Amino acid sequence: MLKKALENILTENESDELISAFDQIGEIIIVRIPDSLLSKKEIIGKTLLDEVKIVRSVFYQASAVEGEFRTRSLEILAGEDNTETEYREFGCRFTVDVKNAFFSPRLSTERERIANLIQNGEVMTNMFAGIGMFSITAAKKKKCTVYSLDINPVASKLCEINIGLNKLAGNIISINGDASEIIKEQLVNKSDRTLMVLPERSDEFLESAINTTKDGGIIHYYSHIHADKKTDAGKLSEEHYLKVTPVKSEILNSKIVRAVGPRFYQTVVDIKISK
Repeated sequence: MLKKALENILTENESDELISAFDQIGEIIIVRIPDSLLSKKEIIGKTLLDEVKIVRSVFYQASAVEGEFRTRSLEILAGEDNTETEYREFGCRFTVDVKNAFFSPRLSTERERIANLIQNGEVMTNMFAGIGMFSITAAKKKKCTVYSLDINPVASKLCEINIGLNKLAGNIISINGDASEIIKEQLVNKSDRTLMVLPERSDEFLESAINTTKDGGIIHYYSHIHADKKTDAGKLSEEHYLKVTPVKSEILNSKIVRAVGPRFYQTVVDIKISK
């Protein structure tokens, strides 16, 4: 239906490129538009608004996710200029602000995977929790305790709101601040499992992740890896981790989380550490 609506505006190749580059989050669409199509962005926005009936706002993503708070510049193309919406995933409800706090619908499979790995009674430190999606997905399923950390005050506030929206089996403690400082002051040797979903800066925070993780605990280490062959990405991420880690580590698993560019992947390595 969407391709048909765009057939008088875009070529088939342009339409394919555009459809693969938009995310629907609740009542909001965010679209990444190639430079070659920017002159058509308003009509693209209006078409998306008209064709996707439950959507009330279409935004053009004018910058990558960047900065300490992991936010992006958005430009309204059609509909209401309101960046908050409700998003549902795996039986959980979330209030999302797509402009002012980090959120990606493309991590849903990984959120479910982590929630399934956690055991009842575990303590997890989620170092870069954003609005709390990994934390809440885990605590919805398991009787665990999650320390949910984020430096962005908007993200931490939304995490607290989202905790209240969901009936949880476990307990979540949302803390606003720098993960390294919080761990050093409050969370040394606290966690059975540590989540590092900040792939572009994982090496920088690895020491803090080790400090919060108990002897024999598990770290989920995310990174960005270039790989000429997709099948090599997981192994390359393992090799990178083993080069930078200061502690004895047993690799439990590695995998691609998602493609983030040509021959460029977000990966995760699951590691059991020994101190």
